[in-house]
Amino acid sequence: MKSVLVVEDQIEMLESIQTILEMEGYRVLTASHGRAGLQMAREHNPDLILSDVMMPEMNGYDLLRELRATSGLESTPFIFMTALAESTDMRRGMNLGADDYLTKPVSRESLLETIVARFARQLAQQPPRDRQKAFRPDFSSPQPLVDRFKLTPREAEVLLWVSQGKSNGDIAVILGMAEKTVKKHLTHVFEKLGVEGRNPATLAALEVLSGD
Repeated sequence: MKSVLVVEDQIEMLESIQTILEMEGYRVLTASHGRAGLQMAREHNPDLILSDVMMPEMNGYDLLRELRATSGLESTPFIFMTALAESTDMRRGMNLGADDYLTKPVSRESLLETIVARFARQLAQQPPRDRQKAFRPDFSSPQPLVDRFKLTPREAEVLLWVSQGKSNGDIAVILGMAEKTVKKHLTHVFEKLGVEGRNPATLAALEVLSGD
């Protein structure tokens, strides 16, 4: 199960984001200001951090600066949430090492898509063997994919092979179908998973097949 630390001083927004992420199967840690967020990050080493910018005691910029100077947290994916949409504010955050930006009010769709995309990019940067070691997936059956994503058995089989790094051509040969049929199944898979490509679909599949 992936863990996400949410640092936000507006309690209603914090609770809303926590509920959304927990419903998607994430383990959620929360903090109401930057200093508490830094302590939580050091204690729990989350997989990803979502943080507001303007907060009491320690703002988001200072939090990010401290994290990037902390061993073991220097490369943790970090996403800012802020009403400050001006390009100068965005550049400041990116220069400090932020991975992405979400503008408030943050919609459920935008929140989940951004998190999935960030995990997918992180996964894509790893060698194929490291990706599987990180998740320890069980590729013996596509049934968990059917159950989790409401896929048809054939769609689940296609996703199972995609998650193992197979191309559309390889999958067509393995499953005895035309390559255009593989593409059609993948289109349906992406729609049901709410993703736009192979990387986030692979990430989602590996998490399920690993029992996360």
